[in-house]
Amino acid sequence: MADPQAERVLIWDRVDANRRNTVLLLLVFVALLATASIAMGILLGLPFPFAPVLIIPFLIIALVSYYSSSRVALAISQAREVSKDDEPELFRTVENLCIGAGLPMPKVYVIEDGSPNAFATGRDPEHAAIAVTRGLLKKLDKLELEGVIAHELSHVGNYDIRVMTIVVVLVGLSALMADFALRLTFYGAGRRSSNRGRSGGSAVAIIYAIALIAVILTPIAAQLIRFAVSRQREFLADASGALLCRNPDALARALEKISADPDPLEVANKATAHLYINNPLREHKSFLNSMFATHPPIEERVRLLRAMA
Repeated sequence: MADPQAERVLIWDRVDANRRNTVLLLLVFVALLATASIAMGILLGLPFPFAPVLIIPFLIIALVSYYSSSRVALAISQAREVSKDDEPELFRTVENLCIGAGLPMPKVYVIEDGSPNAFATGRDPEHAAIAVTRGLLKKLDKLELEGVIAHELSHVGNYDIRVMTIVVVLVGLSALMADFALRLTFYGAGRRSSNRGRSGGSAVAIIYAIALIAVILTPIAAQLIRFAVSRQREFLADASGALLCRNPDALARALEKISADPDPLEVANKATAHLYINNPLREHKSFLNSMFATHPPIEERVRLLRAMA
């Protein structure tokens, strides 16, 4: 029988481990995009020093997406902003936890859906928003609701909302770059006479093939990194949320209730699923779904939370 002490997990250890893992994954992400930019330049037949310049228009698109992403996510989710008069108990819970966390009060939204779930979005604590479903308010008790709100505020306080916004934008950027390069390649860009006339034609062909493979694989690798970062963020928010509400078991109970609830979240889709505290898309369990999952298994999250109690 396992030693109960061996199962105990220090919250700060979990927080530190997940922060290190996320920084590492983001560094890999940046390296991946740099490689994709160079590969795209090779495919288009540009000299190496000019290849990185190709990323400038894509970065402009990414910047616009970064500043508008939270508004888009809330609109897609059909979230309605509420005031203290509309939802006094919800507002008191958010206010009290914000005071404990030393965070500014975020905007509060309610999604009129019977499925219990919640998410946080924004680019920093000063521009944050928390959205909860009507089902969450009705189906959780006070302590469980505090645990969920603490989890979401931890996303805000740990700047997870910024990290995930950046990651989602970078995933879109990598897919856009790959699509642009492949379209131009199919139309014959990069096959200039200067390339055909060079000595060492076989070497050029090999480099060209490697660049093409890199462009094709970049969006796939970017998605895998996105999912890995998202899973790390959920573990981190669980640990930080348990520290904030001082009740890991309440958050564990909330996760069990949310995951067991049979009502589907009608407003959820693949673009916003990663934001929620629990994946709102009901999928069959398989190796591929586990690899591309945006959330770690609920059983693992509950086990770690109860080990922190």
